[in-house]
Amino acid sequence: MGQCSECQAWNTLVEEVVATDPVGRQAQGKNSLSETEITQKRIEFSQVKRVSGTKNRFSTSIGELDRVLGGGLVAGMVVLLGGEPGIGKSTLLTQMILQILSLRAQAPKELKPLKIFYVAGEESPSQISLRIDRFLDNAQDNYSKEMLASSLIFITTTDVDELNFLVKKDRPDLLIVDSIQSLSTSFLTGASGSVGQIREVADRIIDSVKALGIPTFLIGHITKDGVIAGPKIFEHMVDTVLLLEGERSDQLRMLRSLKNRFGATDEVGLFQSEDYGLREISNPSELFLENSNQLVTGAATVCLMEGTRPLLAEVQALVVKSQLAMPRRVGRGVDLARIQVLTAVLQKHAKLPLAFYDVFLSVAGGFKIKEASVDLGLAIAIASSLSGKKIDQNIVFIGEIGLLGEIRKSPYFDRRAKEARRLGFKQIISRDTHSNIRELLKELGLLSKSEN
Repeated sequence: MGQCSECQAWNTLVEEVVATDPVGRQAQGKNSLSETEITQKRIEFSQVKRVSGTKNRFSTSIGELDRVLGGGLVAGMVVLLGGEPGIGKSTLLTQMILQILSLRAQAPKELKPLKIFYVAGEESPSQISLRIDRFLDNAQDNYSKEMLASSLIFITTTDVDELNFLVKKDRPDLLIVDSIQSLSTSFLTGASGSVGQIREVADRIIDSVKALGIPTFLIGHITKDGVIAGPKIFEHMVDTVLLLEGERSDQLRMLRSLKNRFGATDEVGLFQSEDYGLREISNPSELFLENSNQLVTGAATVCLMEGTRPLLAEVQALVVKSQLAMPRRVGRGVDLARIQVLTAVLQKHAKLPLAFYDVFLSVAGGFKIKEASVDLGLAIAIASSLSGKKIDQNIVFIGEIGLLGEIRKSPYFDRRAKEARRLGFKQIISRDTHSNIRELLKELGLLSKSEN
């Protein structure tokens, strides 16, 4: 049935596996477990194994990935990695495997060799080996194929019950499923990737790896709306949900944490797409600053926070005479509502004639701005483009602009200022130096005589 007979909604019926109880147990209202087995489920707090700190974590050998995970993997941790097709999900995890095995190859020989399972549900092992060869040929470190000989094991089945059998038999140190939508169970008749199949497959994998303490990565697809495909309970079942974002036309890739039971969710990992794979960005500000130490019209330097990491970026504005009855407000990496509010504040309190001009705003490097602490830099860039006067890019603007034209203080200001000084910026303009946007524009010479 495609339509529900109760609510008349389409494609909402989900097939479920009905567990069969022993004969007579359900009718008598008794549990199928013995008293000893039930008693074993009672665990005192003093008997609980602690997983806090870094000593119980398993490093992925990729600093940016460890940052987002909260310091590395925990035994039995299940991570769901989502992202658009071709964004680099499989590439990131393949590089993680190679770097883990490379470090283990340098470890003392007394340690047992690692065993990593890679479930090749969407690609064949030969296709994955091509990606590995491309990375090995272009990587700067000295990797060798010998380290992959017996450590990397490809699983070509798409049946989750066969996978669980192999996992319980060999007990790998790390499990990667690419992807969860490609697996299915014969107990359900639905196609792989359907709501019922995803929920049942995920439940069986999680039960197995949790019992054996195997860190697991599940690669997931996303829908056209940008959310991870499958039922919402799927995200509740896993420990961590990561999302790899970025524009295909840009080199920047951002790894965000949407949920993390073992760490913070406000961290972000930054990567740059290369020919061979993804490269970690150790100094992100260099990627977003293109005109430092120059005088540029319509550009300003701002400092924003991504998690606990301050990033310096360049915002650009283009203000031109409008040919329309209603001027356009266009932003790339900047929310449209923020542009409309800023132009209204500048028009009301700074007397800028923006009602007759089109305003275009952009963030260099393809970054997306979501916080209000960059308002001051955006306003300066708009006023600079309108007046045609250049702004020194060696100045960092940090502050939020209120509806009354006042400059408000930004959170984590000390951390932002410290990062700006570390990169060589000597002047920081914020609430501590100016209290009103009109006074600041007048001091910088961005107001005409009539506006003064």
